[in-house]
Amino acid sequence: MRLGIDIGGTKTAAVAMDSDGHLSEPVRMPTGWGGPAVIETAVDAVRQVAALSGVSVGNLRSIGIGIPGAVDSATGRVRHAVNLGVEDLGLGEALIERLGVSVSVENDVKAAAMGAQHLLTETGAANGFDSMAYLNLGTGLAAGIVQHGVLLRGGRGIAGEIGHIPIDPAGAVCTCGQRGCVETVASGSAIARMWPSDDALPARGLFRDAASGDPDAIVVQERFFEGVSAAVRILVLSTDVDAVVIGGGLSALGAPLIDGVRAALDRAAASSRFLASLDLAERVHIIPLGFPAAAVGAALTGVTHG
Repeated sequence: MRLGIDIGGTKTAAVAMDSDGHLSEPVRMPTGWGGPAVIETAVDAVRQVAALSGVSVGNLRSIGIGIPGAVDSATGRVRHAVNLGVEDLGLGEALIERLGVSVSVENDVKAAAMGAQHLLTETGAANGFDSMAYLNLGTGLAAGIVQHGVLLRGGRGIAGEIGHIPIDPAGAVCTCGQRGCVETVASGSAIARMWPSDDALPARGLFRDAASGDPDAIVVQERFFEGVSAAVRILVLSTDVDAVVIGGGLSALGAPLIDGVRAALDRAAASSRFLASLDLAERVHIIPLGFPAAAVGAALTGVTHG
C-alpha cells in the first residue's frame, strides 16, 4: 500500500493506492500554517489513511507528498511555499524520521500531472497517448508535463511554469515582475482583478454574470478563455503533448469552462491552417470534479522515487 498526500494552502487531501492501482476514499483535513504545522498535518494524514485502510504506518511501501513551492525532489526540501508559511523546510527528511517510511516530495502541480495521467489511463481515455500536460488553473497558472510516464522537470525544475510567459507587452504587471504574462489573464487572480465581485468566488460571479447576458462580463470571460487557449497552444507547440487536462480550482466551473476554451481554440484554428492541422480543441480535457489528482500523483511519485 502506498500513500499520496496533497498539501494545499488551506486543505490537505490524502489517498491510499494498492498494488493494482485502486484508490481508497480520500481523507481531507485543514492544513496547518508554518513548517512544524505542515509536518504535523502530513503525519496526521498518513495515520488517518493508514488506519482507514487497515495498514500500519510501518508497513506502507512509500509515501508521496505534493506541495506548492520550489521543491527539490531529490532531497525532499521545500522552499518559498508562501501560502503555507514555509520559507525553507526539509519536509522529506522530517517525515522519514517521524514515520520510518520512504517519503518523496514533489511540486503539487507536477504531482497532479501524474495523477491526471493515471486517471486517463484507468478510464481508457489515454489509449494511444505518449504524453500529456496538466494545466492547473487556480489562483495562478502552471502546468505539469508527463512524457512516456515520466515527469518533465527540466534543468532547474521549472518545466511547465508557462504562467510566466508574457503574451501581451502592454498587459498587467505580473507577480513575477514581468508584464502581460499568461497568468495575468488566465487565472483566478486575473479574474478577481478584471471582474471585481461581491461573490466569494469571483470566477463563479463572472460566469454567472456572463450567462445572464451582461455584455461587460462576456468581454472579460472571453478574454479569460483566450488566455487559457493561449496556455494550451504554448503547451502543444512547445512539447506536442497528446492531451491537455485542465485542473485546479477553476476546473470546478465545468462545462462552461471547457466549452469556452474549445471555442476560442476553434476560432484561432479558423484563421490558421497550421493551427487547424493540430486539432487543439480535441486535445483539451477537464479533470472530473472532486478527483484528488495531486494526492494520486503524489502516491505515484512515491512509486517512482521509492
